[in-house]
Amino acid sequence: MIPTIKQIAKKANVSIATVSRALNNDVRVTIKTKEKVLSISNDLNYKPNLVARNFVKKTSYAIGLILPDISDEFFTDIIRGVDEITYKNGYYTMVASSHKHRTLADSIATFSQTGLVGGVILLMSAMTNDLKNILDQAKIPVVLIGAGKQERDFDIVTIDNYQGAFNATEYLIKKKKFKKIAHITGPAENYDAYLRKKGFIDACKKNDVRINKSFIVDGNFTIDSGYHGFIQLYGLPEKPEAIFAANDMMALGCYDAAHYFNVKIPDDISLVGFDDIFMSKYINPSLTTVRVQIEEVGKAAASLLIERLNNSNGKHHSLIKIPTELIIRNSC
Repeated sequence: MIPTIKQIAKKANVSIATVSRALNNDVRVTIKTKEKVLSISNDLNYKPNLVARNFVKKTSYAIGLILPDISDEFFTDIIRGVDEITYKNGYYTMVASSHKHRTLADSIATFSQTGLVGGVILLMSAMTNDLKNILDQAKIPVVLIGAGKQERDFDIVTIDNYQGAFNATEYLIKKKKFKKIAHITGPAENYDAYLRKKGFIDACKKNDVRINKSFIVDGNFTIDSGYHGFIQLYGLPEKPEAIFAANDMMALGCYDAAHYFNVKIPDDISLVGFDDIFMSKYINPSLTTVRVQIEEVGKAAASLLIERLNNSNGKHHSLIKIPTELIIRNSC
């Protein structure tokens, strides 16, 4: 049987209104009564009815998190970071993903028009005019993760993609003395991927390393695209000495392809990734990669949204850039 406020009130010998105030940290309730109510509610494992709570208080204690996918480890860490902050602040997190059956616009409309959520965190690879119009019309606060070119009309959390890619490429050039370096890119429409590619190219140019056009191959941030990218690169007459994959998932695909073709990492070819997902340090050899504090991205986005919901950051829109760090392991 699901416990109710009425049961808590009976056990605590107080009114239902007092229980409600205690659970909502109302200053009119004494500390002694509040502790008693909270203790009983914990013993009963009481969970508030979110819809009823929203209706009574005319506000929402849920936030929406919209991701392009929820199977990738990167997105799992985003969810973990967001949920940690929302939970600490008395909010719930509702997660939705855009996929072949539901577009990003559909997910935004669902969250913004139902009244179930007070605000939305949206991870997006690039801003379009249509999406901007939808977000402008939404009557709830929105925080963007990524978002492409900086959209100053919104609160944004982003990763320092350019500098991370630049540092990784310069490490291969300066420390490892490589001259033949390849790059497997992310999706063409993804602005994070664009910045990582630009960081790679600029580091090569700064250090007078010739960029072989055939050494830059298209990927889409999936293991499969990394697998095929590796085959394409290693099948060239002039083979690269090292590969910088634009994310760790594609780097894992490179491992699979290298194993299949009996190519040794790092003896035959070196490899660097980007993200530092959980698997990166456990694969053999462990992956040198650009570490992104992925949970911190989620935490920063959730904190911004809660500040916006509490009207504590006014009309000013914030831009938070999460720094990266090159983690040296055994793949190069």
